[in-house]
Amino acid sequence: MLFNSSEFIFFFAAFFPLYWLVQKNLHYRNLLILAGSYFFYGSWDWRFLSLILLSTVVDFYCGQAIYRSREHRTKRLFLLISLLTNLGILATFKYLGFFVNSFVDLLHSLGLEANYLTLNIILPVGISFYTFQTLSYTIDIYKGKLKPTHNFTNFAAFVAFFPQLVAGPIERATHLLPQIESSRRVDFQHIREGSFLVLWGLTKKVLIADRLAVYVDVVFADPSGASSAQALLAVLFFTVQIYCDFSGYSDIARGIAKTLGFDLMVNFNTPYFATSIKEFWQRWHISLSTWFRDYVYIPLGGNRAGEAKAKINLMITFLVSGLWHGANYTFVVWGALHAGGHIVESLVKKRFNTNAIPEFAQKFMGTVWTFTFVAFCWIFFRAENLSDAGIIISSISSLVPDFVSGTIPLTIESFIVGMNKADFMLSVYFVLLLFIIDSFLKDRGIESRSTQLALPVRWAFSWFLVLNFLMLSPSDSGSFIYFQF
Repeated sequence: MLFNSSEFIFFFAAFFPLYWLVQKNLHYRNLLILAGSYFFYGSWDWRFLSLILLSTVVDFYCGQAIYRSREHRTKRLFLLISLLTNLGILATFKYLGFFVNSFVDLLHSLGLEANYLTLNIILPVGISFYTFQTLSYTIDIYKGKLKPTHNFTNFAAFVAFFPQLVAGPIERATHLLPQIESSRRVDFQHIREGSFLVLWGLTKKVLIADRLAVYVDVVFADPSGASSAQALLAVLFFTVQIYCDFSGYSDIARGIAKTLGFDLMVNFNTPYFATSIKEFWQRWHISLSTWFRDYVYIPLGGNRAGEAKAKINLMITFLVSGLWHGANYTFVVWGALHAGGHIVESLVKKRFNTNAIPEFAQKFMGTVWTFTFVAFCWIFFRAENLSDAGIIISSISSLVPDFVSGTIPLTIESFIVGMNKADFMLSVYFVLLLFIIDSFLKDRGIESRSTQLALPVRWAFSWFLVLNFLMLSPSDSGSFIYFQF
């Protein structure tokens, strides 16, 4: 059941009136959230509800046992049970086939034959997200940052909360669980702000990401068949597509939650206006980057054990982050590149004195560098394998000599692939519109910025988005990219 589907509209149209009717009874309201969340998730495959239920039961009782235990050894034991259960499920469904195939390839490279059964395990949608969310609960109890809840319904609703269950934001128990356990006031302001977030998220997903996906999919399906200009444009389009697709989901999730009286964390903050790679990760998928910072990088030692150890910890964190995104060497390279870029950037800043450069010039150069680097890294994220990534990079690298020699046709038709001219021009139009709006929203957020606008301007902007949505939506709207993670 996708946010951008008629099925979800019917589901929420039935869910919200019931939610409104039981608003005076917190227990019934949370039971309704839990039932609605299980129905929402079970619409993909009801069998995978057992995995969520298993994680929920294990972490609920482990959390209580950790809190009650007086001996540190016992606390560690129950934390280990939680970690092994959750990460074991995640590893089995997401990585087992990858490691088996990698081991067989290694044996083949050594001249050894290996007979094995290829594992075609279906990846449960959203498993990476709710696994990390429920893990934060037991870890925070172990660290003394959180007291466990004694209400199983409330905890189960926290784990399976349907607006952000499938693709985040990855909420901490310290933030979301208290909201579930307290009465929530739903009024016109919540509905208005939530509806606007949903509209903005659907605009990014349907009007921009889904339209760009047509071009990107054609090029990356056959990289050798694309010209150098088409390869470059496909990379730039994917850079925008993945941002609009993922941040669009987060906006919709936050909007739906807001109509129910919940406040989910901001997951994206105009990341393509970042002036450094470090700043990019403070603006991109914030719930995940802070999760890895708090539960991987800092426990490894962070930057407390010297500069060299800090770089090693950073590399490990980004490599794990890459693997979190998928069981493919392309994601490992993607993570390693971001770690390497982060390290190089810190070394350059330490060695060169930039005080003589005007601040606006530093920001401009930093933004150009960061956007270029991030777009390059997206090649590995999107490519099916390292070979395809190499073909795309090789094709783009030939762009300059081809341009100098005059072998690149500079007509619009020469850039188009997979779509007609009208859709191509609409793609360019929406990309420009996105960056104009994001430049207006930078460091403010769509909700706070919209409330600062005069009422006529706010209504005009909302209707502008609605008209664009009604008149220019593509015929098909696909699944969200991060559902595969």
